[in-house]
Parts: sequence; C-alpha cells; structure tokens
Amino acid sequence: MGRITWFEYFTEDAKEDVAFYKEAFGWESQQWGDMPYWLVMTGDKSLPGIDGAIAPPPMEGMTQHVVCTMSVDDNDAAVAKAVAAGAKVVVPKRAVPGSGWLSYLTDPAGIVFGMMQYDATAK
Repeated sequence: MGRITWFEYFTEDAKEDVAFYKEAFGWESQQWGDMPYWLVMTGDKSLPGIDGAIAPPPMEGMTQHVVCTMSVDDNDAAVAKAVAAGAKVVVPKRAVPGSGWLSYLTDPAGIVFGMMQYDATAK
C-alpha cells in the first residue's frame, strides 16, 4: 500500500515560505546541501503527521504547488502498476542520493504525485 510519507510545497520564494511556516506553526527547517531545498519538520515525531520540504518548482511550467509522495517497496513495480491504472510518468525514476529512488507521475486528473522507494544506498 502506498502511504503518503512526504510532502513538497513548491513556491517561487522558498526562503519566504520557510520563514512563514516557522513563524505561523513553529516548523523547523534545514537547507539540504547547497540546493534551494529546505527539509521541514512539522512537529513532534510521536504525534500523527508527516514532514516534508519547501522548494522552488522542480519542473518548468509546473503549476501545482503541493505534491504528496507515497512510500513504495519497489519503484519500478509501483510505477508500472500506476501506469496500468491510468497514470503518466512526468519524471522517470531517479536517485535521491542517500534517500532512495523517486519518480513523479500524474493521475488521470493530471495531479502530480511522487513515489519513493527508500534506499540509503541510492546514488
């Protein structure tokens, strides 16, 4: 089952939004390397909820500002199953070094979602 385990907020001014969510909700953040990508921790890990990231839009012309990512055991198999059900691949599987294998797809309504196979050895 592909449970949502991560979100991404895409914005033209990620630094401004990081500051907003810190002030409004107390979210902590940390820039990931030199990338304009901020990991955000939304609260106490012992409480329900997920963490995510705030970043500039990753794809030219992308108008969707929130993307949810599902955790999957096998990215290739999950992509094939989603495509068979009517999804389209937007960004093919790619390594997120030290994290796993990530793909972006659209559902039949055109909504972008991600699928991540967690794998600390991904390079």
